[in-house]
Amino acid sequence: MNYYKTGQFARLANVSERTIRYYDKIGLLKPSFVMKNGYRQYSDLDLLKLQKIISLKHLGFSIEEIFPMVMDNTNLKESFELQIDLIEDKISHLQSLKDALKRASNSSNLSWNMILSLVQLSNEETNIIEQYKNAKNLNDRIRLHEKYSTNSQGWFNWLFEKIDFSKVNRLLELGCGNGKLWQENKIDLRNREIFLSDISEGMVEEVRNKLGSNFNCIVADAEKIPFKDAYFDSIIANHVLFYLNDLNLGFKEILRVLKPNGILYCSTYAKEHMKEITEIVQNFDASVNLSNHRLYDVFGLENGESILCAYFKTVKRYDYRDTLEITESKPLIDYIMSCHGNQNEILGPRLTDFKEYIDELLKKNGKIVVTKHAGLFIGYRG
Repeated sequence: MNYYKTGQFARLANVSERTIRYYDKIGLLKPSFVMKNGYRQYSDLDLLKLQKIISLKHLGFSIEEIFPMVMDNTNLKESFELQIDLIEDKISHLQSLKDALKRASNSSNLSWNMILSLVQLSNEETNIIEQYKNAKNLNDRIRLHEKYSTNSQGWFNWLFEKIDFSKVNRLLELGCGNGKLWQENKIDLRNREIFLSDISEGMVEEVRNKLGSNFNCIVADAEKIPFKDAYFDSIIANHVLFYLNDLNLGFKEILRVLKPNGILYCSTYAKEHMKEITEIVQNFDASVNLSNHRLYDVFGLENGESILCAYFKTVKRYDYRDTLEITESKPLIDYIMSCHGNQNEILGPRLTDFKEYIDELLKKNGKIVVTKHAGLFIGYRG
């Protein structure tokens, strides 16, 4: 293992000493050790961490977003694969832009529509990072549940069993995410059309790659569903409705595309769901807010039935009880940093301290037990 002073380290990485000192100051890249005379000593492993930081910055991530991504830099293969995937996405996008520019350059009749297409294509580069963030955040949340849930059935298996496929010829899933509902649960697709939709192009592309041509994968907004009236027998909205900007508009669209005897399967959380995680974070720093909105107030287990009764003739509720028994700090921190609040800004620079805080809780109690309380509403039109 080689060690380098700050100036040597900066020259080796072709960055300024000011950059190295700044990363040290904010806690993003601390030296391996500090000598008695105050000199910093950086190691080869620190150099690998710096490489990842620089790469992620060039790819478009903010400093706050980079903190959790480099907190554990021991899995070098995973780190490099992440960077390779993102770079390949950018190369593919730039090749598409290059081809479009060539077509426009060789065109004898350059139309405004062609120019607008070029403008839109040029702007799409920023979407690559956003799509990656969305996919990573979703995967981090799912991974925590899969690893530490005590209910052995699992949420997606439980949800799948509640769907009455005997009444399904055409089905639409709104907000399909990464397609987890369909990856392990098999269904006879003969004489059936299943449409998996999400507002994120990146999610839809991921599902298309995972599930192949057996499903129709489309980009769609739940508040503007691109299908004709009375088209579907059933619609699934798994932990989606509380994200809508206009819940009433969403329900009107769902009713419009459902057949007169159609069925809606929609899931949500209770107020107590994952409450211990919020308590842990706020005990560390009361200014952290893991969500900008209390989603269960928009559409939760407590108020969901009364909301649905305004749109559906019959509504049934099914509760899914579970707990998490968490024994490692990193999966929990990944989950926390994937939330929709201000945690990246506040916890990012203090991740080392926050990890020590979580590790101390685990050492004291052996595990962190977290309440899970989610459920499903089934709305029947007929």
